[in-house]
Amino acid sequence: MNVEFFAISLLNGVSYGLLLFMLSSGLTLIFSMMGVLNFAHTSFYMLGAYLAYTISGLVGFWPALVIAPLVVFAMGAAFERYSLRRVHKFGHVPELLVTFGLSYLILEVVQLLWGRSTVPYGLPTQLQGPLFTLYGTQFPKSRSFIMLVAMMMLVAVWLLLTRTRIGLVIQAALKHPEMVEALGHNVPRVFMLVFGGGAALAGLAGVIGGNTYITEPAMAASVGSIIFVVVVVGGMGSLAGAFLASLLIGIVQTFAVAMDQSVASGLQALGVAVTDQTFGYELMKLTISQVAPILPYLFLVLILIFRPKGLLGTRED
Repeated sequence: MNVEFFAISLLNGVSYGLLLFMLSSGLTLIFSMMGVLNFAHTSFYMLGAYLAYTISGLVGFWPALVIAPLVVFAMGAAFERYSLRRVHKFGHVPELLVTFGLSYLILEVVQLLWGRSTVPYGLPTQLQGPLFTLYGTQFPKSRSFIMLVAMMMLVAVWLLLTRTRIGLVIQAALKHPEMVEALGHNVPRVFMLVFGGGAALAGLAGVIGGNTYITEPAMAASVGSIIFVVVVVGGMGSLAGAFLASLLIGIVQTFAVAMDQSVASGLQALGVAVTDQTFGYELMKLTISQVAPILPYLFLVLILIFRPKGLLGTRED
């Protein structure tokens, strides 16, 4: 493992991890404030990408960077107001089912409006090309932009929740809703805004992730499971835990997909004879890159066994 491979893989892993954090942060906020595990969360990510594709074709990418998340915010808030709120009194299972149904509804609408194939959602001129060259390898501006936006979003959310009156009302509504209502605040409206805000964060991730990676109907499903892994590993309801788990999983996966070593090659390097007649050879010859897709889920299983609350989890219900 040379210095060039380590440095570039680390940067790519951090940028991918921060994109995961942008997605998981909205889901974490919704769960920590409302106790709702939103199965349609990555569908809002897909909506953000498709809306940005359409809007950028009309007025350019930079206005789309603002407009698309606002549209997703309105959609999320409307869904909470007219659908999720009506089933909230029946418990968690109806909430899960209605968000699960919404994910399929959004998928069908996207395929109806934009088709089933990839759309040409490209990077703006300002984000094309490399930002710098490190050890002869170029690091693209688009990934750097993801890192910048994710860090700005993290700071903005933290300041909102801890340094503003709105944040204090949100936190108070979570713990003492009756008292907050007695003080004249509309608690259902607070929850509606929180759900819309979480959806908007996913939409923002779609705006900057859709043109950096790919925009297609399968993009929501491709990150859906990994986002729930991040939320559980970090700790249900913990924003700091989601940040830590996102970086950890992003870096581990990025390094893993580029490594061709296996248990068999490692044993052979130590002088141990390994042949196709060796017991377990079929598993031993699997390279790290081949098992990279299952590593986050293996990590999830280990976390659930040894630390069910997650890395930084505090919520017990």
